Amino acid sequence: MAEPWLSIIGIGEDGLAGLGVSSRNALAAAEFVFGGPRHLALAGVGARGRPWPVPFDIGPVIACRGRRTAVLASGDPFWHGAGAVLARALEAGEWVAYPAPSTFALAAARLGWALECTACLGLHAAPFEGMLTHLRAGARLLCLLRDGAAPARLAAWLCDRGFGDSRLHVLEALGGPRERIRATRARDFALDDVATPVAIAIEAAGPPGLPRAPGLPDDRFVHDGQITKAPVRALTLSALAPRGGEMLWDLGAGSGSIAVEWCLAAGGRAVAVERRADRLAGLDANLAAFGLRDRVTVIGGEWADALPDLPAADAVFVGGGATAATLAALWARLRPGARLVINAVTLETEHLLAEAAARLGGTLLRFELAEAKPLGSFRGWVPARPIVQWSVTKCA
Repeated sequence: MAEPWLSIIGIGEDGLAGLGVSSRNALAAAEFVFGGPRHLALAGVGARGRPWPVPFDIGPVIACRGRRTAVLASGDPFWHGAGAVLARALEAGEWVAYPAPSTFALAAARLGWALECTACLGLHAAPFEGMLTHLRAGARLLCLLRDGAAPARLAAWLCDRGFGDSRLHVLEALGGPRERIRATRARDFALDDVATPVAIAIEAAGPPGLPRAPGLPDDRFVHDGQITKAPVRALTLSALAPRGGEMLWDLGAGSGSIAVEWCLAAGGRAVAVERRADRLAGLDANLAAFGLRDRVTVIGGEWADALPDLPAADAVFVGGGATAATLAALWARLRPGARLVINAVTLETEHLLAEAAARLGGTLLRFELAEAKPLGSFRGWVPARPIVQWSVTKCA
């Protein structure tokens, strides 16, 4: 087997001084060296340096295949770095990696935090809402940020959500001669001279945070009243059985509450298809509120028309638009092992699901829920519409 032509080298703020012998040798042998301008300057590679294109693209690296090439990345290239992107595009024998301590490792070492008990998030290219599933009273988070202005924005974001008492450690240029660590409360943040690269460590103080069990309160979502209500949503998510990295089709998505809770439950992805244009804005607002725009693809139109072009699904929820014809087309499109869940509130759809269950198997359930509401000077039960749910896994 030929020797790897690409070396993926983790470099810290101490530049060449922090590189091991193997990293130094790989860097010295490289004909081309790719990296951010800061990394290229730290390594002192001169004319061999090739700054990353903007927007980020590994194409120029791939074009060097067969020639000695190095890529410089911050710390551990496989933790919010370019390493995984490159590895996916190459054969295993084409590259070798030389990691250095990550910013997370350096931050934990400075603060004395147990890294395995700390949420480590890359927010340099993601919205702050990505913290929501981790943010709770008593939590510790380490976050990579985009630039020196980001800590002030993050402090304001925390204050807006009731976490103004959180203690923030602003970590600048860890591991190098410019290293600086300062602490403040989110509500008192007044630092205007923060240098990059920067991370922030959060000792959260505030409300309990976002529940991890399905069935979030309906008022957490923008909706027009047509939403899968919280108790039914919890039962629906249980039937969909989300697992890490899986893909959901949310067909007739409405507010997108099912897609949102699917992604929050296990870090999955989703496609949300909604035919009503007036609901798409609310759906997008919900994705933004939970930091899920990068994990949920929204398609406007009839879901039956979108079926041929959708990526393979691990689970499907139908919130509306089920007919004998659309159900037949959907079933034909599903791959073996995919899970399908449909809720019915009309007699016509209930009859359709009963027939489908008789032919294809699965579980048919009927939910009857009631809510206690004022009745004169007392209270009484006000029933909601009964719901029939069909859940089935397609066999090979």
